[in-house]
Amino acid sequence: MNQSMAEASAGNGPLDTGLPDEHGAGGHGHGHAQGGLLKMAVGAIGVVFGDIGTSPLYAMRDTFAGHHPLPLDQLHVYGIISLMFWSMMIIVTFKYVSVIMRADNKGEGGSLALLALINQSATGKRWGKGVILLGVFATALFYGDSMITPAVSVMGAIEGVAVYQPEMHRLIVPLVAVILIGLFMIQSRGTARVAAYFGPVMLTYFATIAALGLVSIAAMPQVVFALSPHHAVVMFADDPLHGFLAMGSAVLAVTGAEALYADMGHFGRPPIRVSWLVFVLPALVLNYLGQASLLMRDASALESPFYFLAPDWFQWPLLIIASLAAIIASQAVISGAFSVTQQAIQLGFVPRMTIKHTSLASGQIYIPVVNWALMVAVILLVFVFQRSSNLTAAYGIAVTGAMMIDNFLLGVVLFKLWKWKPPFALAMLALFFVIDLGYLSANMTKIPNGGWVPLTMGLFIFTLLTTWSRGRALMKKNMAEGSIPLEVFTKSAHNSAARVPGTAIFMASSNSGVPSALLHNIKHNKVLHERVVILTVSIDDVPYVRSKERAEVKGLGQGFYRVTLHYGFLEETDVPAALAQVNACGDEPFDMMKTSFFLSRQTLLPSEKPGMAIWREKLFAWMLRNAASAMEFFRLPTNRVVELGSQLEI
Repeated sequence: MNQSMAEASAGNGPLDTGLPDEHGAGGHGHGHAQGGLLKMAVGAIGVVFGDIGTSPLYAMRDTFAGHHPLPLDQLHVYGIISLMFWSMMIIVTFKYVSVIMRADNKGEGGSLALLALINQSATGKRWGKGVILLGVFATALFYGDSMITPAVSVMGAIEGVAVYQPEMHRLIVPLVAVILIGLFMIQSRGTARVAAYFGPVMLTYFATIAALGLVSIAAMPQVVFALSPHHAVVMFADDPLHGFLAMGSAVLAVTGAEALYADMGHFGRPPIRVSWLVFVLPALVLNYLGQASLLMRDASALESPFYFLAPDWFQWPLLIIASLAAIIASQAVISGAFSVTQQAIQLGFVPRMTIKHTSLASGQIYIPVVNWALMVAVILLVFVFQRSSNLTAAYGIAVTGAMMIDNFLLGVVLFKLWKWKPPFALAMLALFFVIDLGYLSANMTKIPNGGWVPLTMGLFIFTLLTTWSRGRALMKKNMAEGSIPLEVFTKSAHNSAARVPGTAIFMASSNSGVPSALLHNIKHNKVLHERVVILTVSIDDVPYVRSKERAEVKGLGQGFYRVTLHYGFLEETDVPAALAQVNACGDEPFDMMKTSFFLSRQTLLPSEKPGMAIWREKLFAWMLRNAASAMEFFRLPTNRVVELGSQLEI
């Protein structure tokens, strides 16, 4: 989700459906047109579909042998196949591929990108705050999902070792831990070199599971009738309790659907649609049908219907292919966590963190704090839960919760941005809400068995995100209350301080008032540089900002200038590079060797009337102390930075 596609139109689309036009208005392509559609589709298979693609490893097995096992008979086997198939058709194909993927923020998808788009029309509205909180909670749930996906995917694949060689079952957990630790260890080096193989490997994986499914279907062709929706209806009518509980496992067939939307900016809509409809969906359906055929013919295959599809001579090659697919799925989730964190930092929900670029390509980033925190969480999950069947109990709640929140965000888009007619919008939303509510409710039954893990992590991260956002707002408000207008300051300061050669840039968090660093500098040093620039970095609610719209300059006289640099929430805030393009601040361009950057570092003091609970104020203070320095985040030259401290109450 790190590139941008075409800018989407907010008006009505073709046939007056209310959807934006497929190609949008304007053009901000970032590489989508460079390769053919087929090449981009193969690339999408390698990045987007790892999570949902590895679901056959455990979905059918856990439905009939998990925490709420179903009877292994034709009624329930056909019913589950029907439920999985129509869930993929309605949730993935219709909801995400056909509808939600059109709700893009200038080509970018995902909860935060959509939230930024909605925020443009929600500012000041009564419902705006609630929508923002929902979007933030969806982001928090994503982190919970990011911890479980690598563990369950890799463990589900490696468990094939014990399926083929039962005496090796004790090696599974150590082997999974070694693979995952190695995966996290290489993140700092980047994955650009091996990423080129992701698409072909996943294509091989999907072709393999489709072929195995076909062979099994050939042994019992009538199993294809299980795709009829009436089988799911009959199962629920005949055995409603088991049918409801089974939804908690059947949802595993659609985990990863939200990745289609989140990764839209990287590939664009057409390649993702092609890869889903032409490659991934048929392969998944064939494999699930193949597993159903196998279970109907041999109940003992329930130990691992995925691996028992393979003939003896192909067992170890299948293990290798499935393991590579699981590793690629884990890599996609880890990279997604880096990207979401970068967006959250830019949008003001997360403190500044050290972000390292592992490639010249945009979006190839590495965030050490996120990487090591994820690694610790994933390894703990592996050692605590021991088996993928135990982990799947914790899986699903975060996914279904995020899907439910997407419905609310989609509702805002349909009514406020696309102006759909209420009957059509309400009918479609009702369908999505009923299905997602059913899956979410069924997954709630798994809370005692591990479902509490993603919920606990989601609530913890939600608290961090909202605390940081609220604390920053209070800081800005209190700093603005004690500031004086810059125009008044420039007139008085010009005559009260000596001017020295060079340029001084004072970083400011807002476009009004005088930064505290400037006040402290003139108070203690009693000097002003020949050119004084008040610089504010503004992150706009769009993924990218055009170069010509990057800098906004206002001359204040007496050698004072106010400069605002505009960035999108997916862009790197490289201040020196942006200033090199500014020519409206006096006669001379910016020379970093003659420029000094002055930064403010605030120390929080206890307040008699705190703006938030004391424990949250202490949490915010801790986050502020541990945030990465502005010097590193804005890429300022280390030998040209001066930090001036100040104290502040919130």
